[in-house]
Amino acid sequence: MQSALRLIFPPRCLGCGALVEADFALCGGCWRDAPFIAGARCDTCGAPLPGPAGPGAEVCDDCLKIARPWQAGRAAMVYTGTARKIVLALKHGDRTELARPAAGWMLRAGADVIRKDMIVAPVPLHWARLLRRRYNQAALLAQGVARGAGLCCCPDLLHRSRPTAALENAGREQRFAELAGAIRANPRRRREIAGKRFLLVDDVMTSGATLAAASEACLAAGAAGVTVLVLARVARDV
Repeated sequence: MQSALRLIFPPRCLGCGALVEADFALCGGCWRDAPFIAGARCDTCGAPLPGPAGPGAEVCDDCLKIARPWQAGRAAMVYTGTARKIVLALKHGDRTELARPAAGWMLRAGADVIRKDMIVAPVPLHWARLLRRRYNQAALLAQGVARGAGLCCCPDLLHRSRPTAALENAGREQRFAELAGAIRANPRRRREIAGKRFLLVDDVMTSGATLAAASEACLAAGAAGVTVLVLARVARDV
């Protein structure tokens, strides 16, 4: 049966749709163009840094200027090229199957900061946006990461207390102002938050405003610590 299905629906590249040998794979060209983050990276947000990785933790200019409420952060890719195509297809194109390979890439990127005592939680969507989109891409990624790491996932740990404007073209200050107080701990989950460590998952980090609001909501509810993990990081050229 599987052989017959492969003849009818052969595996195709996640990036360009070309034929590939295995499901959930990239073709050679898309793999070469995929901006996976390797080498030196910011220990706080995961952004790539120039030069080879050193023995100690390094921090990017943005994280030196902005106090981050989380302890460490990792990103699998830079938000450009193939990574941008995959993120947009997952987020707006109903390509929910992309969450499976993306979660695997995120697990590799976060291998050094994921702990066995963590609970995985996604950055939430407001209910109105969730109704329009029908799914939360961050929740799909969080479930995949939790499954791969053998951790518990709490998809409703946080909720958006109010809708926020689309922020694609917004600056840093506008993003932080818009997200201030917009994410809160789910009242039904407060007892499960106190004293626990959390791995917050999202698809993209731009300024870090959304992840900061989500981290602050966890800490305000008594979380012992927060680490963040994203599929892609908007980053300056290095």
